[in-house]
Amino acid sequence: MTPETTPDHPDVAALDDTQAEAELRSLAKALNLANHAYHADDAPQITDAEYDRLKRRNAAIENRFPGLKRDDSPSEQVGAAPAAGFGKITHSVAMLSLSNAFLPEDVTEFDTSIRKYLGLSAGAPLQFTAEPKIDGLSLSLRYENGVLTQAATRGDGAVGENVTANARTIADIPQKIEGAAGVLEVRGEVYMSHADFEALNAAQQTRGAKTFANPRNAAAGSLRQLDAQITRERPLKFFAYAWGSVSAPLAQTQSGAIKRLAALGFSINPLTALCDGPEALVAQYDLIEQRRATLGYDIDGVVYKVDDLALQERLGFRSTTPRWAIAHKFPAELAWTTLEGIDIQVGRTGALSPVARLAPVTVGGVVVSNATLHNEDYIKGLDSRGQQIRGGKDIRIGDLVQVYRAGDVIPKVADVDISKREAGAQPFEFPTLCPECESDAVREPGDAVRRCTGGLICPAQAVEKLKHFVARGAFDIDGLGARQVEQFYADGWIAEPADIFTLQARYGTGLQQLKNREGWGEKSASALFSAIEDKRKIALSRLIFGLGIRHVGEAASSMIALHYGTWDALAQAMEEARDQAGAAWDDLIGIDGMGAVMAGSLTGAFAQEAERASIQRLVAQLEVQDAVRADTEGSPVAGKTVVFTGTLEKMSRAEAKARAERMGAKVSGSVSAKTDILVAGPGAGSKAKKAAELGIETLDEDGWLALIAQA
Repeated sequence: MTPETTPDHPDVAALDDTQAEAELRSLAKALNLANHAYHADDAPQITDAEYDRLKRRNAAIENRFPGLKRDDSPSEQVGAAPAAGFGKITHSVAMLSLSNAFLPEDVTEFDTSIRKYLGLSAGAPLQFTAEPKIDGLSLSLRYENGVLTQAATRGDGAVGENVTANARTIADIPQKIEGAAGVLEVRGEVYMSHADFEALNAAQQTRGAKTFANPRNAAAGSLRQLDAQITRERPLKFFAYAWGSVSAPLAQTQSGAIKRLAALGFSINPLTALCDGPEALVAQYDLIEQRRATLGYDIDGVVYKVDDLALQERLGFRSTTPRWAIAHKFPAELAWTTLEGIDIQVGRTGALSPVARLAPVTVGGVVVSNATLHNEDYIKGLDSRGQQIRGGKDIRIGDLVQVYRAGDVIPKVADVDISKREAGAQPFEFPTLCPECESDAVREPGDAVRRCTGGLICPAQAVEKLKHFVARGAFDIDGLGARQVEQFYADGWIAEPADIFTLQARYGTGLQQLKNREGWGEKSASALFSAIEDKRKIALSRLIFGLGIRHVGEAASSMIALHYGTWDALAQAMEEARDQAGAAWDDLIGIDGMGAVMAGSLTGAFAQEAERASIQRLVAQLEVQDAVRADTEGSPVAGKTVVFTGTLEKMSRAEAKARAERMGAKVSGSVSAKTDILVAGPGAGSKAKKAAELGIETLDEDGWLALIAQA
């Protein structure tokens, strides 16, 4: 699954911070305009495929540069704000969008992630519904005591447009329903059939009026007329597939609720099916895809939902999407082209990443000139376990390769046509020296990636570390972006993070003043120095993340900061754990979510003399703020260290951990003298025995639930 590149928008892996920041700004503008054109004006200016491509491109850049994520990021938005011509209705339950799947493996991952979150085994029964994803306009209908009282579009997910008068004109929408007491919000999609769309456009053309580009535009434009009489004249239809507020449950399952909506008089999609697991979901997807051309209306994928509504409740929501549903979009597009070269790029952690340089080719209307090759094994035709991929065919310069694009980070090479391979083409020799500094590039056991050993002497690593340091998720210094970092590094003004905080002392006065550089002036130089001063006081978690330690991301940095609380405590613990043995090491790897690999990277950074000295020089320039825990006054477990072991039967391990942390507890993965409470379910073994030996309070699951219920 791959967000595409074009000659003007290079491979995400090739972007620097300045390029990424500029493109995220451009993408935010383009996607916001597209959202407004699509949801508010019903006149899309780009195709759905192009919109999806831009969304994937935006997500890919945000994934690679999390610190550059914008406050107005399109990934955090649903739809568009209501148009001024309509009254506004606040949804009592938000109308969210869905995350996307593009390949069968994504469907399996969807199933796996749900099982992991719920603590279900691979063989435990778990049913889903599968239904066509209608390409229309989302609508929420509110009934009170069986009478339609209001209808609202999705809008921005929180507030929609009041289109009640228009909705009353649609034959598929009942004005009254029998047997539904209290409040019932029915949600679904307004659409127009292909036949009705053609007839409408023919009539519009005859009258000399505006024609519509596609049935979705026609449906949306018809529903969102300020004159309800115009809507009445349009042949709109409605499929019900969900609900918002209800005063009484419709059923215990998604499938049962859909049947209940049908019994109440709503049209539901006849291709909705109940499926047992990923294989059945994909089979239903294939069936729907085969019938797509004969349906008579537009669909752009298949939506899967967990059937059990109690499980949906447990799974809950992310910021803009539910965990219990996903949209499986229709397939990626493929193209064949020539592999003209393989470039090796060096990243912040020294990773040597191969990128295919392709003869530009149009794939679904987008020009692709680069594709990821992952690592040296992938080039050889092997996966991370040494098993063959592509039938074991390796990739060589000059090969004819098949490129595909869908929803992943960058385009990928799917296949190689070795029948077209030129005689004498040689296997690609992956470099064993860094192309930037010529230091040894080594591959450690268990690592799929070869890495430069140059560290601070490698300009690629040094510059990338500095870019990471000033990025939004780390120190986020206004006016000091990737371009400025590159220039200052090239000129010898900064070589490590500490140099940033002495920049004013060194280049604020004298002949070589920053204000005298090309592109700078007194005002911009003063603003930069001020921004740097503002970041001398920094949160512990931001400092940890800003160090750019391999495997230690933003979430892990927060986890580490909360565990140690202060910089001095963290630094002391890293010194004591540098040999990866003893109480400090046990405490480190005992942090829930901290594996030996991450712990090794963390202690390794402090153990290397040059890197430790660089960190010390940096901290000497800072006022590091202690980690602040959430207000947990009255919590019986605030400040206590809790370990979960055995099988939890009333909640998953993930749920238990999240709830304990919300109440101020520290969750550890191992029992030690610092453990306050062990929660032991059936199957508890060595941890329960060790807790007994240490005299640690041990509770069963019911006891734990009773304890936290006291809050």
